[in-house]
This record gives sequence, structure tokens and C-alpha cells, in this order.
Amino acid sequence: MHLHKLLLEEANNIHYQILMPSTNTSGTIFAIKRYALHDGPDLRVTVFLKGCPLSCLWCHNPEGMRPGTQILSLPDRCVGCGECLTACPQGALSAGPASVRRDAGACTACGTCAETCPALAHEALGRSWTVAEVMAEIEKELPFFEGSQGGVTFSGGEPLAQPDFLEALLAACVRLGVHRAVDTSGFATAETALRIARHTDLFLFDLKHMDPAAHRRATGVDNAPILANLRLLAEAGARVQLRLPLIPGFNDGDENIRQTGLLAASLPGVHGIDVLPYHATAKGKYAKLGLPYPGADIPAADPQQTERAAEILRNCGLTVRIGG
Repeated sequence: MHLHKLLLEEANNIHYQILMPSTNTSGTIFAIKRYALHDGPDLRVTVFLKGCPLSCLWCHNPEGMRPGTQILSLPDRCVGCGECLTACPQGALSAGPASVRRDAGACTACGTCAETCPALAHEALGRSWTVAEVMAEIEKELPFFEGSQGGVTFSGGEPLAQPDFLEALLAACVRLGVHRAVDTSGFATAETALRIARHTDLFLFDLKHMDPAAHRRATGVDNAPILANLRLLAEAGARVQLRLPLIPGFNDGDENIRQTGLLAASLPGVHGIDVLPYHATAKGKYAKLGLPYPGADIPAADPQQTERAAEILRNCGLTVRIGG
């Protein structure tokens, strides 16, 4: 038996006792999206876990990058009613000349101001959910999954950054017989990757760049553990759908595309790759967060370059979809 299959079996044995973890296990989620069509096969519910070790220049979910709950204040919505000032248990809010001021040192991101404000001038980005609470939302959608490969996709942020919570959610979905996908950058320990693989039907695995230095400059992390986990999962028998976010001027050069294709073609059980052309639709999210858009200098996607990348990948023997 292949070494990595043995490793996966060993991980199965190690974690046998937590196959049915407590539904009181909790983690931080920033969104649950229903009727998702591009996060795996058929109709899906996508659960977005908060926190990511990467800081990609083109990140389209910046509200999911930081771990834990964040409180966003929207001064333009403030009507000066003062209800949040009275409600804040930490006394972190005070009246300002145009809107409420927040003492960042005193604020614990409890979310009371967001719950209290009648004008929605405070917004909680992410909150703590138990497994039972998440599963209650998923169970509402079960009729839509029947007779298809529809199911649940865990995305982020980076779902592998909350491994205990993710594993508990996946195990709960196993008991319901729901198809399970994990949308990941692959940046985690090998032990975490094998733990999660035990409960996962499909990995949607991003490949951003084959060169370590270029990868580090654009994402903040080395690609060595990512590539190692990709090989580990593929050789352990996990089902992996590769995805290439095609970023103009970063990873769309012919040589990087060819190296990506050669790696993908060398992996057992991997026959295709989705090419995802860059878009800047997240600019509005950064503006709402009061942050500059780090991808401001990235040019718009070129359809001709996208098709060229797809052709190089096809020449490596891969089935290619554009847009995923």
C-alpha cells in the first residue's frame, strides 16, 4: 500500500474517537450563502469560516481575512440616537461631532452595538457559531440536495485555519449523508490536511504560483506546505479539483502556467483544472472596511491571455474549464 494511504489510515485511527465531536464545538463564521452554484457540484450551501493565514493582493473576501469577530462602524448611517452608547457593556463608545467614536482598546467586539443600533450604523463581521447552530441552517436546505451531488462547501477565509471546528462540521455532515467540499489554499500542517481529508468528499484546491518567492510576495506565505499538501492529498486518494485564479501580471506567464499544468498532470486522480479569471468586484468590500484595495494595480483580465493559459494547460493533458 502507498505510504500516503498508510498515513491517511493512521490519521483515521488517531481521530476515530472524535468522529462524532460535540455539537457544542464552536468557531467563527462570517457568512452562510445559500443556492451557491460555483462552489462545487450542483446546488450548494457555502459556509464561510473566518481567518486566513494568507493575504492575497486580490482577495475577494477581505472581511474573512482576520480571525475573530470585527465590528465595523458606518458613520454615514448614524442618526445620533445614542442607543449604542447606553448598550455597550464595555463603555467603549462615546458621542463624536458627527458620529459615534469607538475606543479600540476597550472594545471586545461583543456585537452588542450592532444588535442594538436601529440605523444599522454598526455591523458585526463574523460571530461565534456552534456546530449545532450551523447544522440547523444546513438541514433547512436538505430537500434541495436530494437526487444530486449538491451539498455543503466550507470556504473562507481559510477553513483549515479552524481545524477542530471544520472537522466537527464535516463529521456532522457525514452523519446526515451530505456531500462535503472544502475550498482551500492548502496552507496548513500535513496532519491537519489528513484529518480533514477523512471527512471530505472534494477539495477545491487553489494553486496560485509555482515560484516560492513570487508566491510569498503576493500572498505573504511560502508555497512549500501548499504544494506538499496537494501531493499528500492526491496520493492519499482524496478527490481534488484544482483551481487557478489567473491574475494578470502575477501568474499568467507561459512558464508558470506550464509548470502548474505539469504538476497537475503528475498527480494521481487529478485530471482537470478550473481557470478563474481575475475580477475586481471586491473593491467595494475594501472601501466599506476603510481599507485601500491592494490589487489596485492589477490590470483587467484579458480573454485572449485566459484562453492561452487554458490551451497550455490542455497541452499538459488536462481538462480545463474557464470560470469553474
